[in-house]
Amino acid sequence: MLRISLDKIDKLFEAVSASQTLYIPVDREDGAAEYKKYESGMKLSNALNTVRSAKDFFFPQTENLVDFKMEGKNIEVIDVREESEDFVIFGVRACDARSFTILDKVFLAEPVDSYYKNRRDHGTVVSMACTRPAETCFCGTFGIDAVVPEGDAVCYNDGESLFIEAHNEKGQKFISSISSLLEEGDTSKLEAEREKTREILKKLPLANLTTDKFGGDKLNEYFNSDKWGDLSESCLGCGTCTFVCPTCQCYDIKDFNTGHGIKRFRCWDSCMYSDFTKMAHGNPRLTQLERFRQRFMHKLVYFPANNNGEFGCVGCGRCLSKCPISMNIVKVMKALEVK
Repeated sequence: MLRISLDKIDKLFEAVSASQTLYIPVDREDGAAEYKKYESGMKLSNALNTVRSAKDFFFPQTENLVDFKMEGKNIEVIDVREESEDFVIFGVRACDARSFTILDKVFLAEPVDSYYKNRRDHGTVVSMACTRPAETCFCGTFGIDAVVPEGDAVCYNDGESLFIEAHNEKGQKFISSISSLLEEGDTSKLEAEREKTREILKKLPLANLTTDKFGGDKLNEYFNSDKWGDLSESCLGCGTCTFVCPTCQCYDIKDFNTGHGIKRFRCWDSCMYSDFTKMAHGNPRLTQLERFRQRFMHKLVYFPANNNGEFGCVGCGRCLSKCPISMNIVKVMKALEVK
């Protein structure tokens, strides 16, 4: 496996950013991490994960879809789409790397979302294996290996070196662009570090959480459960869980009059909001219980029912750490399990 010494990682970033746009996770003033476009001197964050996921690169929070100009009865439709530049997202954790395959099932299914596809075609995902998983992590519940993540190329940190291997053609192209900085490395220490991480994963509080009781054939048992009332009672409907979730894909489309024309844009929406999908007929889910139920039924029942058993969650733990009233998918799963 190819490697580069960690004290030379700045050279790696400089080499990548010389030919295409590079994004890396960096520390904010509050200690949290977020993705930023790389500039010389930036330091890679050691945080386990970013506050918001890497989903933003393929499905941004707001996006201009089309413009209109009107003169009298004449309407000019202006296609604002541009071919995306090639870019690299570096340091994506295993949970977020899996989230892309879930989003692909939504946006690349017919009819294909050309905006999303354009970004996916031009983006290279370089993932980073986890070495210090947090107590809120439960990616293993959904069959994700935090030590061997998905991605176009994958990096492993043994404390001294960064090992890199390609998983596909994109990954190989990435490695070729920095080949002059890489050398063959001894992976014996890396294997030891992997085993240490696996031992940590076994001891995490949610290590034994399973999806055995959930899936596409559990609709009636869970939809009609009498537990939704208690579970949703304290929910604020703030939507925080949906906005930090790497797999939520709901959006709204609106028109905005700039005074010089109309811009049609889409922006993230949340099924937890009272005006979600509110059209002329009103919102079909009138109570917070119904909206709360929709979110978790989609993750645990509806999505696997339509996607060969794959669940709509990747166990990143963001909803555990960010919900202001500490309600999350883990509590829902434990409360709803059919005995």
